[in-house]
Amino acid sequence: MFQRDTLDNGLRVLTADLPHAQSVSVIVMLAAGSRYETAESGGIAHFSEHMFFKGTDRRPSAREIAGAIDAIGGEFNAFTGKETTTYYVKCAAEHRDVALDVLVDMLRNSRFPDDEIEREKGVIIEEMNMYFDTPRDFIGGVYEQLLWGDQPLGRDIIGTKETIRDATRDTFMGYLDRWYKPSRTVVGVAGRIGDGLLERIQELLGDLENEDTGEPEPTTPHANGRVNVFTKQSEQAHVSLGVHSLPLDHPDRYAIQLLATALGGGMSSRLFSEVRERRGLAYYVYGLNHSYTDAGTLYAQAGVDIARIDDAVSTIAAELRKIAAEPLPAEELEKARNFAKGRFVLQLESPQGLMMFGLRKEVLERKLPDPEEVLRGVDAVTSEDVARVATELIAADRLRLAVIGPFDDASRFDALLDG
Repeated sequence: MFQRDTLDNGLRVLTADLPHAQSVSVIVMLAAGSRYETAESGGIAHFSEHMFFKGTDRRPSAREIAGAIDAIGGEFNAFTGKETTTYYVKCAAEHRDVALDVLVDMLRNSRFPDDEIEREKGVIIEEMNMYFDTPRDFIGGVYEQLLWGDQPLGRDIIGTKETIRDATRDTFMGYLDRWYKPSRTVVGVAGRIGDGLLERIQELLGDLENEDTGEPEPTTPHANGRVNVFTKQSEQAHVSLGVHSLPLDHPDRYAIQLLATALGGGMSSRLFSEVRERRGLAYYVYGLNHSYTDAGTLYAQAGVDIARIDDAVSTIAAELRKIAAEPLPAEELEKARNFAKGRFVLQLESPQGLMMFGLRKEVLERKLPDPEEVLRGVDAVTSEDVARVATELIAADRLRLAVIGPFDDASRFDALLDG
């Protein structure tokens, strides 16, 4: 399904040709995100993503860049993660080369003028205010800070108001010149890709000079208590409760996926059934495993009634301990297996979903993606595998809790984790 080609400068091209499709998704993903920043340049990966839309020599304004994609009826955007940054255009297949041209123009020729940088600082700070005022989103940052502390994985992708205000053109250039290199870049094209694609990418990007960038500092174990409370007056409390887990390419990655699915995937999962349906403690609740290249976390998140937060935390902690203490019944394991496979197959149905799967595999693991390998891996998981992984990872002394709400005493929650 996927084909990988590598230019002489190390830039990779990943394609998935779907001749029946009428559209094409052109995506550039870089192995460069917020974990590649220093503490002083926090937020510059995300800020750079904004600035790439502000103008090039050929298209000197944000309006002209947007207009080039609007003129073909396309959609485009970008997003920054802790380990990747992604830029994409979706459009009718006949406009593939326009999409490529615009993306490459942005990434190669953006000007980063001082006045635009200063203007965009206000936009970023307002985005930051929105983030901090949205506890359902912000709780993830509070939780990851507890897990990893003052390391890149423990910091918010968006940075701080201080680092954003202090950013200069040199801050951007220092970051981009270090990490935006061909060896860290993959161009992904999925859909009806047409003829001459590789030659066109060679023309656009083949002359880029590659350099050895090195790698970011590895994440190290961090211990700073079991509970992190962010005090905020609100009508609802938000909690994230979980444990450290496994990196992306760990041999038990499929076992922990099914463990997380049984715990909190879908409206018949253990957490949804117990926390929402049976006890009425939350409107939303879910559990999942999130893995990075060298770390991971298995956790539950919920928005709960402030007056019943103790019941909610105790119930979620009990579900985590229970799934570690008792093997999954065969029927529940099969349900989790079919849920995971079904959601994966649905993702692959669209050109963009297919290519996003492929790019994450290629960029983060440097492996040619193979959907069948994933399905085989999920099929191979046994109840014993899930029980072993759950027992190894989940214990009362390993539980970590992040809370946002009108609370100022973290110690009140400690005893709730022990059962």
